Amino acid sequence: MLPVAVDALGGDKAPSDIIAGAQQAADSGIPVLLVGPADLAGRGNLPLHVATEFIDMHEEPASAVRTKKDSTLVRSAELVRDGVAGAMISAGNTGATMASALLRMGRIKGVKRPAIATPIPVPGSTPTVLLDAGANAEVEAQWLTQFALMGSVFANARYAIDKPRVGLLSIGEEPGKGDSLRKEAYELLSETTAINFIGNVEGRDIMTTNVDVVVTDGFTGNVTLKTLEGAMRGVIKALFDAIGAPQYKVHSDALMPAFLDLYSQFDPDSTGGAILLGVDGVCIISHGSSSARAILNGIKVAKDMVDCDMVGRLALAIAAQ
Repeated sequence: MLPVAVDALGGDKAPSDIIAGAQQAADSGIPVLLVGPADLAGRGNLPLHVATEFIDMHEEPASAVRTKKDSTLVRSAELVRDGVAGAMISAGNTGATMASALLRMGRIKGVKRPAIATPIPVPGSTPTVLLDAGANAEVEAQWLTQFALMGSVFANARYAIDKPRVGLLSIGEEPGKGDSLRKEAYELLSETTAINFIGNVEGRDIMTTNVDVVVTDGFTGNVTLKTLEGAMRGVIKALFDAIGAPQYKVHSDALMPAFLDLYSQFDPDSTGGAILLGVDGVCIISHGSSSARAILNGIKVAKDMVDCDMVGRLALAIAAQ
């Protein structure tokens, strides 16, 4: 396969953890291409595509992408566009990553807006795919139906779910619940035969086996994602603090393997990142605090998405609408 272009400067732990994750991927047989400055330290024998600029986390995405044409993000997207790389991954500025992919790769024909699809862990089962998780703060009802279709295609390809159950995130399960956007989207989703729409779902359903794909606008989706991350982190910390008390040591030692396995399922580093669906190329967006393990897993996801021809599958599904 073509290499995965890795933004070497993106993320809180760049470049050390980014390079370490890329090296682990290369050691496992996945070709990678680091994108960074000529004097990038610690890259060993990993190949490098030189980029002289970097887009900071706090920069305005669209403006930065337009002015910093030799940034690691823009060059990564161009490598995919030009067929030099099969996919790109970054743990840097999320908005700039999306803008780079959109402006350089372009959209799949017929896609109204790309959406970020994020796997939400469901212990003992396949993850729930949440989209949009932050690409579009304001949406139209028609966009939500397309998000549902793209999320279904992704869930089928990534998790081998035959007919993914799609739910519309709202404030109640009844058809009439929600604002005007949700009500209009409900009607459109109900009429769409290309998806398995099960109706409205609530936030409490996301981490259950009741639904496979949850659709919402990017503002609500991002707030939901960050809330779940914070809640899981808080509960896990409280649990480990509680069992760490001296009087529970014998019991906690016996239970620790089970707790560590559960922790691994909730750990965002296990998923490796989200995917930007709808652009004409594979773009993986990793968490800003991604470790080497997260980058390794993100590169694996990128490879899987190239291998299963995710872009081609989406193009066929959109064209058939």
